Amino acid sequence: MGTPYTPAARFRRTQAERVDQLLSWKRSDQAFFAVGACHVLAWVAVERYASAGFGIMGLRQLGEPYVSHVIISNGRWAFDHDGWTPLPELLRAKQYAHDPLPHARRYLQQRPRPPEVV
Repeated sequence: MGTPYTPAARFRRTQAERVDQLLSWKRSDQAFFAVGACHVLAWVAVERYASAGFGIMGLRQLGEPYVSHVIISNGRWAFDHDGWTPLPELLRAKQYAHDPLPHARRYLQQRPRPPEVV
């Protein structure tokens, strides 16, 4: 946790890796989970750490319609391809114009709860 956060964008797939899934699978684990399978890592990690208050977050650049990276976080710490990182440090490395957490919380408040949630 003493090294700077490595943004997922450093592991972007080549055109050949986008076309050939087997070639994409041959990348390092960090590259595989940084770009292309971050959502899978997040689901596995949240299964392990949900009882500790971790949930899944989708990150996207301001103005972009799609999520570009998926992590887990408890509001203080985040986990993704680069391991455990203080959430503010990870968000700074992803170069958001503002902290996306308040925005995400407001959005969630606008959505109805699922019937199973009290």
